[in-house]
Order: sequence, then structure tokens, then C-alpha cells
Amino acid sequence: MAVRRGKHRRVGGLLPGRRVVGTLARGHPKRQCSLIMQTPQDATLVRIYIGESDRWEHRPLYEAIVLKAREMGMAGATVLRGPMGFGKSSILHTAKILRLSMDLPVVIEVVDTDEKARDFLAALEPMVGGGLVTTEQLKVIHYEAGPPAATGA
Repeated sequence: MAVRRGKHRRVGGLLPGRRVVGTLARGHPKRQCSLIMQTPQDATLVRIYIGESDRWEHRPLYEAIVLKAREMGMAGATVLRGPMGFGKSSILHTAKILRLSMDLPVVIEVVDTDEKARDFLAALEPMVGGGLVTTEQLKVIHYEAGPPAATGA
């Protein structure tokens, strides 16, 4: 069954584990995508609270965490930068004009199955020295790859 939504075409249903193949965008009829939709109903959210200036092996820690999540095949990761916050030390970190270079709060959220989240937490242990790591059980309602990013060319 073909489904059209906007400029994108998808062939197949939206059932977990169903292979989805279709044309990515109009004007590119031969450009095909193929992905396996594996939307778990039950999932775990791993949330990591760190500072923007925290580092791991000569790179920002938030970047190292996202790259580790990708390397481990996690379903997805997002980095959120906070304009203000404080942690266990009660030191206030803010993005006020005169303090732009201060260590702002960063939150990394990673979602996947319980098993993959446990493996990811084990990999995080040596990376996150100071900060807070939490987990939550959740239900995935919708998980689908978006349209490809437009290029300027």
C-alpha cells in the first residue's frame, strides 16, 4: 500500500519491524531509502545532566556521549543546552550577557530498549565523572525517520 504525505512517499505499513522502501522526494525518483522500523512499545530514557565545559578525551563530553550512543546503535540522542541551572554544588550557571562563557547546563537524552539502555549506562560510567544520570521507563508512541535534510546545492 502506498502512502503519500506532503512531498514524501512511503510504501508499506507502519508496523514495527516492517521494511519501508520508497522515493525520498519529488525530483529524485531513483533515490531510494530503506530502513527497518523497530519501534519498541516499552523503552527507557537515559537522561544525563552535565556542564557544557565538561570534556572526555579532548572533546566536549556531550559530543563524546552522543557519538558513543551512535556507535552503540542507540535509537537516538538529543543534546539540550540550558540557559540557567545549578547542581549539587549549588553554583548558579547562567547565560546572562556578562557571563556568556560560564559553564552552562547541558542535558543529553537517549532512548532505546531496556537492554540497550543498560549497556549504554555501563559505557557511560567512565565518561561521566561529575553530573547526574537518570533513567525513566516510557512508552514510545511514534518513531519514524524524517525527510532527508535539504542541501544548498
